[in-house]
Amino acid sequence: MQQLLTTGLILIWSIACCHAATPPASSLAYAQNFELVEHPNYKLLTVKNLFRNSSRSHRYALVPREAALPKQLPQDALVIRTPVRRVVVMETVYIGYLDALEQLDRVVGAATVDYISEPSIRERTRDGSIKTIQIGQSLNIESLLLLQPDLILTSISGDPTFDVPPKLIRSGLPVVITASYMERHPLARAEWIKFLAPFFEVSEKANEVFKASAQRYETLRASTQSIQERPSVFSSAPYSGTWHVAGGDSFTARAIKDAGGHYLWSDNDSQGGIPLDTERVFLKAAEADYWIDPSGYRSLAELFAADPRFAKFRATQIGHVYNNTRQVGPHGGNNIWERGIVHPEEVLADLIKIFHPERLPEHELIYYENLK
Repeated sequence: MQQLLTTGLILIWSIACCHAATPPASSLAYAQNFELVEHPNYKLLTVKNLFRNSSRSHRYALVPREAALPKQLPQDALVIRTPVRRVVVMETVYIGYLDALEQLDRVVGAATVDYISEPSIRERTRDGSIKTIQIGQSLNIESLLLLQPDLILTSISGDPTFDVPPKLIRSGLPVVITASYMERHPLARAEWIKFLAPFFEVSEKANEVFKASAQRYETLRASTQSIQERPSVFSSAPYSGTWHVAGGDSFTARAIKDAGGHYLWSDNDSQGGIPLDTERVFLKAAEADYWIDPSGYRSLAELFAADPRFAKFRATQIGHVYNNTRQVGPHGGNNIWERGIVHPEEVLADLIKIFHPERLPEHELIYYENLK
């Protein structure tokens, strides 16, 4: 009997020690696709839900630059020494986060630079301070190796046509894959600033930026919850003959709802796009009050030239077509995908101004413009 009690106590003690050895994950208010666990001598970041129907995850161990490498690091974790000093960005969205964290000076390489809006980054690509490492689908891995980056930020979609090539993964370079674009809440995407901050050891700054953004967003959202008469809204435009309507559980649907609009496909539980033809969209949206985000079109003339049937929508006839193209640059870069991701409260204010202008009489549109 005594032996059984002793064995039981040892087992309980062992379980308690195991649990104590794993620190709790840092709490996140909205983001669901990453986890941050702070260990005594390193931070462990886990990224999941990398793309639709993905079961893969990636882990990154962030170890201070001058510290000894911890012995208990997970074997599958890529080690990144912090704070990082030389960063390569493969998508423009990272520019917004780095700007908010005051870390733009760390960028030494960038892909698809024509689509970057931030003036200082564009200037540094022109004078050669930032190396252009990809044009179209041509990725210059040799240039990446010469840059000796501490961190390469990218994402994947599951489509090898657009994703970083296996050669880059095999190169041994510090490639970190993110999944912020898979988040369904605007504030969830903004909260990924907390994912990037530990690489630069500026988590306090990230918390400060996100807290202010979230408070403003929730205040604006709360101001629309009592609205009974919600205007009907549809979005996007066809590409190559197919109109990918945002699902009812998508980022777009959530933003419209929070702004006091009624999204016409809100009853669909899809997170991604729903492929439809124009005829089917017209059947449902012919009498809609608002049409937002119609691809890259910046005037009704451009819209009608693409398809004369667009003139039959009630929203176009009453002048209620708005696109998030106010800050589009000469080469196609759009600041809504940089600053707007980090500050969704600004985008929400725009949408409220569009759907319920009386609610924000002093607000001037930041990212949206009314197509004429």
